[in-house]
Amino acid sequence: MLQNWKKIMLLAIPSLISFATATLTGTVSLIMVGDLGFVVIAVVGVTNIIMYNAFAIFSGIGHTVNYLVAQNYGAGDMKKGIERTYLAFYMCIIFALLIALVGWTMSSELLRWIGGPKSGNLVNVGTEYLEIRFYAMSFGIISFAFHGFLRGIGSTTLSMVIALISNLIMIFLVYALTFGTLGFPNLGLRGTGLAILIGEAIQVAICAYVYFFVLNKRFATRILVRIKWPEFRLLAFESGKLGMQEFSLSLSMFIFTVFVARLGERALAANEIALNVMSFGFMPAFAFGATATILVGQYVGQGKAILGRRAGTDTAILGTIFLILLGTAEFFFAEQIARIYSNDVQVYELAAYLIKISAFLQIFDGLLNFFAGGLRGLGDTTFLLFISLAVSWLLFVPLSYLFIFVLGWGSLGAWLALYTFLAVFGLAVTFRFYRTDWSAVKLREASPH
Repeated sequence: MLQNWKKIMLLAIPSLISFATATLTGTVSLIMVGDLGFVVIAVVGVTNIIMYNAFAIFSGIGHTVNYLVAQNYGAGDMKKGIERTYLAFYMCIIFALLIALVGWTMSSELLRWIGGPKSGNLVNVGTEYLEIRFYAMSFGIISFAFHGFLRGIGSTTLSMVIALISNLIMIFLVYALTFGTLGFPNLGLRGTGLAILIGEAIQVAICAYVYFFVLNKRFATRILVRIKWPEFRLLAFESGKLGMQEFSLSLSMFIFTVFVARLGERALAANEIALNVMSFGFMPAFAFGATATILVGQYVGQGKAILGRRAGTDTAILGTIFLILLGTAEFFFAEQIARIYSNDVQVYELAAYLIKISAFLQIFDGLLNFFAGGLRGLGDTTFLLFISLAVSWLLFVPLSYLFIFVLGWGSLGAWLALYTFLAVFGLAVTFRFYRTDWSAVKLREASPH
């Protein structure tokens, strides 16, 4: 068991650092722009939710590359893994252009719809920032596919290094361009958006260099890949399912944010601060979930799926330990943490209250990510799509409306609905993971028809 745990940690820790760096970038950016006022905090929070939705729609491509390449790597058939990755790149470029078009034409309308009757400040302050963030997201979905490939071959350390470089550049530029330091122009919130755009573009450039030059000797990555329609259909179908799964989650969170926005800008700002703090709990959840995908996928490729079940269990145990330790720190230092983001008493007190509620309930989010990661490694994407649609739209959204508006529980009701949803979802995927007939699991192949 100790050998398995060591293997898991060697894969998970670099992923954890990668996600931590991305989260830290968002946190530092939010803290820095927090000095510009609570309206700016609300703009950044709403924009983050919109970006999450934009990313989620197309994130299925990266997730599919991750699990298919993991299976191909385990099976020793990286020629097919490379071909599938190229097909993913073709899809990403097309969708990147679509995302940029949406940002160019619809940014103000999106902010106006979210903010409702009180959207004036959000639209005036945030339209340009949101548009720039859409452009940044166009680069983001391409780099996500690159990282999916790296995780699939178990190269989480290389993925971590790329994330560290790009996110540190991003943090520096946020500081420099937002406040006009070190000889840079003082661009305010616009500067924050430009910093993220530049950082994402640099990340794509680094990923391209690593893929086409560093990894070429090992995997012959510089090849001309023609579209093979059975493989393209497989990639598109799997990407569509995983993308819809992520989108149903993100869109339900989007509606959740719209509900919270109706409580006022201070409530929205407190909600964003609490979500940002709780994202530190999402880090180990995502990192160990990604590790489960890698290990399960590789064992399936080797024809040893039952070992993947053991690896998934060990991954969940280690990830839960991380979440308990993190939740304890968040619970006892909730107010001190919230005051880092804002000096508005109403904002930081409400944020601290929400952080305390979430500190240990985030374990359910961990279960969701650990075992959903394992199911992705199996290729059990249809179940993930259906359960995501069911709990998002038959439970989360109606319950949020009931608790916030009908029962009048405000921000407390919003977060009780959120964690009821995560608990049901997490337990459902855990049950599915252990009810799977692992002896019947096979390598995922494209259908010729």
